[in-house]
Amino acid sequence: MAATGAAKPPRALLVLGGAAAAVIVAAGLQAAAWLVGPVFLALVVVITVHPVRRRLRALGLPGWVATTVLVLIVFGLVVVLAGVVVVAVAQLVTVLPLYADEANAVVSSGTATLGRFGVGTEQLRALAASLNFAKVLSFASGLLLGLSSLLGNVVFLLTLLLFLCIESSGAGARLALIAGGRRPVGDALRGFADGTRRYIGVTTAIGLLTGVIDTVVLALLGIPAAALWGLLVFITNYVPYLGFWIGLGPPALLALLVGGWPMVLAVVAVFLVVNFVLTSIVQPHFVGDAVGISVSVTLVALVLWAWLLGPVGAVLAVPLTLLVKAVLVDDDPRALWADALLSSHRRVHLLRTRSDPPEAVDDHRRHLVGAARNAEPPAAPTLPDEKG
Repeated sequence: MAATGAAKPPRALLVLGGAAAAVIVAAGLQAAAWLVGPVFLALVVVITVHPVRRRLRALGLPGWVATTVLVLIVFGLVVVLAGVVVVAVAQLVTVLPLYADEANAVVSSGTATLGRFGVGTEQLRALAASLNFAKVLSFASGLLLGLSSLLGNVVFLLTLLLFLCIESSGAGARLALIAGGRRPVGDALRGFADGTRRYIGVTTAIGLLTGVIDTVVLALLGIPAAALWGLLVFITNYVPYLGFWIGLGPPALLALLVGGWPMVLAVVAVFLVVNFVLTSIVQPHFVGDAVGISVSVTLVALVLWAWLLGPVGAVLAVPLTLLVKAVLVDDDPRALWADALLSSHRRVHLLRTRSDPPEAVDDHRRHLVGAARNAEPPAAPTLPDEKG
């Protein structure tokens, strides 16, 4: 008896094997985070600004001129963003010592208030020791010194950006070659690039609007270095959800030292109304529509990639998720169930309206054709001239 083919393994075995493979890949990514993070960051930056090169070529400029302009734009963006972070931390370290007396007064007032509510003396002493202003200064100074260790990574990142910008001139030909052999893979990679650009565009627009509003409000409240904190808000907006709290920290601390609790409440109220609404309610809606990933998946991806790759993973959580989705889901027609789980509500609605009716029509047509073909052979013996 001929073999009919190998039996399919049990579904439980496939699930366990996939989970084990995912754990191994995650461990490898975490071990190589020092390499994966900068490489993917450079890739995202080049993908984002690559349309500039295409437009320059469309204007008739030589290829080497377009590539040179692209390299200058990319290098300028990286240097400016890194400079803003360094200057923000340095400004915080410089400003905080000027308000040492105010900080100690705030701590004393807070512990006294807690004492009136019945908190024990020993607990108050431990709390005051933990809130020692010198420890805050030491932490901020250590953070500034730690930034100097990133110079080696910045040099590596700039080198990667240089070579990726040069190689980007042949990206279209490479994608065309991939699509020639496996069209779904080429389409998925193009979708990843387009989704990454849309995500960066939406995040940049929301972050710029938020930073401008915060700068104006903080300046009106009298917070030192208001423009610098507005820039910091703009940069931290690239970290989904957590960026709101990172951008709130320095202005709230300075507000406490400058104007006390009433000014802190004012700053927190402004950030809740402006930043929280724009970055945690409006932005996820537009990001989900732009890249097709649900809000819940974005939050889980933020935690996962931050755990695997560190701060770079938090910044690149959405593009990394888009890449994984493009490689594992988008190019596989059998993974439609995974696409339905990961996608935003609007994308799921589009998938249903675009794919379900044609599939239903095709199934109905195939059913009719098959029924007609099966009905033709039995009809022949019933003809009168063949009954004899």
